[in-house]
Amino acid sequence: MALCDTAAERAVLAGICSYEDEAYLEISDLISESSFTVDSNAVVYKCIKHIYEKNDSLKIDIPSIYSAASELGLSSLITSKEEAQHLKAIIDFPVSKENIRKFAIKIKKLEIARALHKELELTQEKILDVKGSEPISSIIGLAEETVLNFTNSLNDTDNNPVLLAKNIDDYLQNLIDNPIDQVGIPTGFPVYDHSIGGGLRKGTVNVIAARPKTGKTLLVDNMGYYIAKNGVPVLNMDTEMSQEDHVNRIIAMSTETDMKDIETGKFNLSDDKKSKVKKAVEEFKSLPIYYKSIAGKPFDEQLSIMKRWVMKNVGLNDDGSAKECVIFYDYLKLMDTQGMSQDLKEYQVLGFMMTQLHNFSVQFQVPIVAFVQLNRDGITKESTDTASGSDRIIWLCSNFTIFKRKSDEEMAEDGPSNGNRKLVPIISRHGGGLDDNDYINCYMKGWCAKIVEAKTKLELANKNSPKEGFIVDGNNETEDEEIPFV
Repeated sequence: MALCDTAAERAVLAGICSYEDEAYLEISDLISESSFTVDSNAVVYKCIKHIYEKNDSLKIDIPSIYSAASELGLSSLITSKEEAQHLKAIIDFPVSKENIRKFAIKIKKLEIARALHKELELTQEKILDVKGSEPISSIIGLAEETVLNFTNSLNDTDNNPVLLAKNIDDYLQNLIDNPIDQVGIPTGFPVYDHSIGGGLRKGTVNVIAARPKTGKTLLVDNMGYYIAKNGVPVLNMDTEMSQEDHVNRIIAMSTETDMKDIETGKFNLSDDKKSKVKKAVEEFKSLPIYYKSIAGKPFDEQLSIMKRWVMKNVGLNDDGSAKECVIFYDYLKLMDTQGMSQDLKEYQVLGFMMTQLHNFSVQFQVPIVAFVQLNRDGITKESTDTASGSDRIIWLCSNFTIFKRKSDEEMAEDGPSNGNRKLVPIISRHGGGLDDNDYINCYMKGWCAKIVEAKTKLELANKNSPKEGFIVDGNNETEDEEIPFV
């Protein structure tokens, strides 16, 4: 195999022997004995490593290397005449101290290339098992999965526990030097953001549960639009709605134009509406909002789509985490009977899906907003047991919030201008949530697909004042009969 450089390997070993601990500490975080392709070089490095682990004050020379080899049971590998000559050649090899780390980086890269070559060989064997009935994306996913898993393995090589306070001074100084308004990504719903701990945090799954036809897809479009306007890429993984549905809703929402006028093209009959729509569309084109219909797709294929988007459209940081982005998953349900059997029930499959979403979120440090259906108990109850599917959904989410219609009594108590929907944060790992019996009022203007956050129930009760900015006019009814909601 050509993926080696014996001269660079010898230069690294010679540099350690010449400059001792100063050189060893410079490269010990990069390489190990597996980085060397010549067996003799690997044995010598293992001996040097043993010397420093035992007593870092020892001088690196031929006797100390022989002694270390004896302690490691490797004497037979370096005591032959040829190996003795090889060791002496290493000791005498001239190398500049400034070049040692450069050589170490080179042999580390070659080690990575060899490991990737081996993984791809294994992937080739999997590809040979393809029957031809699989989706094209699943076939391509075999290679993508290998590369992505390999990439993440490079960033997860240290399994040693560390002191919890390690680097705490640097951490605090970074917070002082780089203050932020909130930890997570804002959704455009500030009270909701505060209740869950400061927006959508990296590596979290944020679950919102709703009954059918409540408006959860509108909530996706409203949050996604706001997030994308702040320059953060958004992926909408949708199980039901078409691309045109989302386009119509975002245009209607951003211009506050009647959905019917957008869908039928009648906005063109009004110069004012036509101008607003044209301006909104130009802005829309610049927003990093991505859409993918995942209806009927196996869950492993859905994960491949998400990974591909992160790699291609978002990009990774040096540590393997994704750059800032948000994924909306609308909504968590069983697509088909694949994976179900007499021994594996639907709630178990949904639990496994949630586990994989959580693992993906943690692996790439991507915040995911996952929607689930409320069961029939959710019509009257507001607790964690109203989530359809599995307790694992609750176990693995960072926060759980219910989005539902307000009752007639609540509408009367809060006032009709203070919303027709409510967000009820039930649990939050990072935030304080709300007080018992409190909720966030939301005003859903169904005619233009727009949802606006209002004051909480207790704020209204304490101040006895309506939400500023809520104006009920001829079009802004609190009812939503104009369009069907998902």
